Amino acid sequence: MEIHDNILSAIGHTPLVKLNRLVGPNDATVLVKCEFMNPGASIKDRMALYILEKAEKEGKLKPGGTIVENTSGNTGMGVALAAAVKGYKCIFTMPDKMSLEKINRLKAMGAQVVVTPTNVPAEDPRSYYETAKRLHRETPGAFMLNQYHNPDNIEAHYKVTGPEIYEQTDGKIDYFVSGLGTGGTMSGAGKFLKEKIPGLKNVGVDPEGSVYEGYFKTGKLTEPHVYKVEGIGEDMLCGAMDFKVVDDIRQVDDRQSFVAARRLAREEGIFAGGSAGAAVHVAVQLAKEVGKGKTIVVVLPDTGMSYVSKFHSDEWMRDNGFLEEKGAGTVRELLNGKRAVITARKGQRVDQVVEAMRQHGISQMPVMSEDGRAVGMIHEYDLLNALVANKAKFADTIDSIVAPLQGVVSPETSLTRLREVFNQDKVAVVKDGETILAIVTKIDLIEYMHRTGA
Repeated sequence: MEIHDNILSAIGHTPLVKLNRLVGPNDATVLVKCEFMNPGASIKDRMALYILEKAEKEGKLKPGGTIVENTSGNTGMGVALAAAVKGYKCIFTMPDKMSLEKINRLKAMGAQVVVTPTNVPAEDPRSYYETAKRLHRETPGAFMLNQYHNPDNIEAHYKVTGPEIYEQTDGKIDYFVSGLGTGGTMSGAGKFLKEKIPGLKNVGVDPEGSVYEGYFKTGKLTEPHVYKVEGIGEDMLCGAMDFKVVDDIRQVDDRQSFVAARRLAREEGIFAGGSAGAAVHVAVQLAKEVGKGKTIVVVLPDTGMSYVSKFHSDEWMRDNGFLEEKGAGTVRELLNGKRAVITARKGQRVDQVVEAMRQHGISQMPVMSEDGRAVGMIHEYDLLNALVANKAKFADTIDSIVAPLQGVVSPETSLTRLREVFNQDKVAVVKDGETILAIVTKIDLIEYMHRTGA
């Protein structure tokens, strides 16, 4: 007879499931780690329990104490489970973009939830980061997990999640794919797997609007903007994100994340969240690139039950422009007949890039790495500013001037979404996987609308 002493000992040992309908016969094998099958319905149960039990041992969390944390919902649930069993009080801060299901679930566990505005900088006193810090200071004897910057977040996944994946696969995997939020899963599990499996590649998944992908590829922070997918991406660099562990970071947009999550449910019977959809979108893309004979493990962080009123709802998807009405245009239609994109390459000289811009009458160029991946963008005004400020000479390489890619869209992006991109960026970069198809400007959209009568 197998009986758990309490719900906390049921955390972990989640199954790996092979995807069958989302991948083709000539694609790599994709195995999904179903972390939504933890008691709190997310991977955060592991980290929350690990940090709290370590804090108890070190005397940082006293019996009957109060736990304060900023959360997108899942860490809060993991903490609330432990708090219920161990007799702690909880206060959580959450951004107002999070689903009502997440907020009410925490309240049902007896927690106090403070909802804060989403669209404010991390350092703003109103942000959920700063609000949690203030509540921690104001609450006598309170303990704060500080998941975004706590090295114990990494340690939890290094000691628990990574070994579990290694044991389940006998170490026979080629790629590990994980969404990047606090960074703990990738930094911990990814590090463990990389140490154990020679040649393993770690691929992080970042939502468009987050700062991680641009920083990883250029060393520069982009201007973050709001996105709807929950639980991944950041508007700041987190101490729990170890970029040295990562081999590549790929960005996805909201629509790609939500469509993949809906396909998981409808074609594979796996009911997961938007961050899972984002990771699966990248994993399926990667499976086509690397082909049959390789194995990819991808983390599904949480359950679709938290998003029934959001992207798992046709009405919500339609209201937010992710399910286009029949006849609505897409970027693919706009690209019909558009000329090939002109690119620069890392290590190319400034004078060569300036000449290419002059010849082709363009003001920006995507910058490609040696292996053909887009790593950033070079803009004429950045070139000018660097030359005028004597920070670069014509004989120097462009590498220090390269800016992160922004305004990235896919061929299936709606023209409605494209207009939103133009509100934030002067141009849109059309990517299909890691291939850049085109640079689209406002005049391209205007010409399309004139041509089609849209």
